Amino acid sequence: MQDLQLDFFDVPSPCRGVCKSDDKGYCQGCFRTREERFGWKELNNSEKQRVIKLCLQREKRRTAPAKAKVEETLPLIVQPSLLDPQPDNRICDAIDEDDFGDFEL
Repeated sequence: MQDLQLDFFDVPSPCRGVCKSDDKGYCQGCFRTREERFGWKELNNSEKQRVIKLCLQREKRRTAPAKAKVEETLPLIVQPSLLDPQPDNRICDAIDEDDFGDFEL
């Protein structure tokens, strides 16, 4: 029933106002090809919906590797390696609260 309603209304353009092509020829804002952008008004609603689905897939492909790369490097940054030198706690262990006298910590 939802698909039936979409046929009554024109599908709006996915343009985000960026209008710059990337190295693959996709718009950096909406991820449409040049042909998809220039021929938008001539497409029927089902063709427009198909283009929007393609744009969403292109956007996911573009952002997925970047997210995966950050998630891969994050554990390396957060978790110390066994090869990293351990902090020297001997100095901290040698200082006792009594060494500070009446000074409150």
